[in-house]
Amino acid sequence: MAITSAIPNPGISAETSEEVPGGYVDAPELRYFVMALFFIFGGITSLNDVIIPKLKELFTLSYTQAMLVQFCFFTAYAIIGIPGAMLVRKVGYMRGAAAGLVIMIVGCLAFIPASQTATYWLFLAAYFVLAAGVVIVQVVANPLISLLGKPATTSSRLTFAQAFNSLGTTIFPIAGSVLILGSLAKVSAHELTGPALDAYRSNESQAIVHGYLGIAVALALVAAAVWKFRNRLPPEQHGEDSGFAGFDLLKRARFGYGALCIFLYVGAEVSIGSLIVSYLMQDHVLALPEQSAGKLIGLYWGGAMVGRFIGSAVLRVLNPGLVLAFNACAAIALLGISMSSVGTLAGYSLLAVGLMNSVMFPTIFSLACEKLGARAADGSGIINVAICGGALVPLATGALADLTGGNLEIALVLPAICYAVIAGFGLYARRPAQALHG
Repeated sequence: MAITSAIPNPGISAETSEEVPGGYVDAPELRYFVMALFFIFGGITSLNDVIIPKLKELFTLSYTQAMLVQFCFFTAYAIIGIPGAMLVRKVGYMRGAAAGLVIMIVGCLAFIPASQTATYWLFLAAYFVLAAGVVIVQVVANPLISLLGKPATTSSRLTFAQAFNSLGTTIFPIAGSVLILGSLAKVSAHELTGPALDAYRSNESQAIVHGYLGIAVALALVAAAVWKFRNRLPPEQHGEDSGFAGFDLLKRARFGYGALCIFLYVGAEVSIGSLIVSYLMQDHVLALPEQSAGKLIGLYWGGAMVGRFIGSAVLRVLNPGLVLAFNACAAIALLGISMSSVGTLAGYSLLAVGLMNSVMFPTIFSLACEKLGARAADGSGIINVAICGGALVPLATGALADLTGGNLEIALVLPAICYAVIAGFGLYARRPAQALHG
């Protein structure tokens, strides 16, 4: 999933020796750290898909209750997005990134008391704190990578950085499946009660703790590097802070429709990813053990990575709106095939939806924000808030599964509806936008 920033590119002061002709900073070592940020926050987001089935079993949760993981994670985009942008405006990119990384570390460490007490709501609180840090880091990442190189090659660097994001979303679920879903426990939480159940939950959740402790160590190393180079950038000029005033852009039909589609797209993408393990474990699909099903999540996110490279070439020659409509319709078709079939066809047609997801976020974003002019940064901020669709749509999808007795095929109807709305936006936005006045 591509993420945009609510912060415009900074101006460069001629008073610093780090500026080079052309108005950018020649600091290749910082680019490596930013690439690492893209890799880490992409991986952390997709790791939720592995954690959800684990917690569902440990705490004997319904699908609705299990989806609270995504609810807490993506609600942070709505709550922290704009305040995080304000923080970065105040302290600057590097210090803002360091602050976000520290908050992510705190979130990782919060899994320790959650595991020791075997308390589900503490796991949810840890996810919210972790996500709050992720949001702040994402607010920084895109404009920072734009600044660290020649303006003429900005698109190339951003595409390369997003490839690292997709690499993280592909690798983390595979590694997480081995570490977290590889339990050798011979019992189930359904079979235990009282102290035995608490002990089982605490012991089994240690795999989750170990995984996030490893992530915390990696984050600490990156945070130390970012802090070391905190004065490497020239003075930043972020422009006037418009706060929440940007929401008036929702009155612009094209942008309002696009923001809705970002909400629905992220919701559909996350809903499918969250259900993949449970879906593939069903006897009439692939009947896989939990760990094997978890490893296949990498195909879903890996498809998005491959599709992003293919889509970047296709979008150069075809109308973006029509490409978006085609991909959304193809996603609906794949969901229909999966819901109406069994075995290998049902399983892999669902995983193939990831390939169709590939170009949706950047295409919706670019079409929605087309010709916003000086309001482009405000539009980007609203898009950041709209990512909270990853909180609400999965929760609704889980509720639909519970209402139908755990029928995941029927639950997938909700993501299909989301894609239908997105297809409509692609057709609507296939024509050039009108310039924003005033």
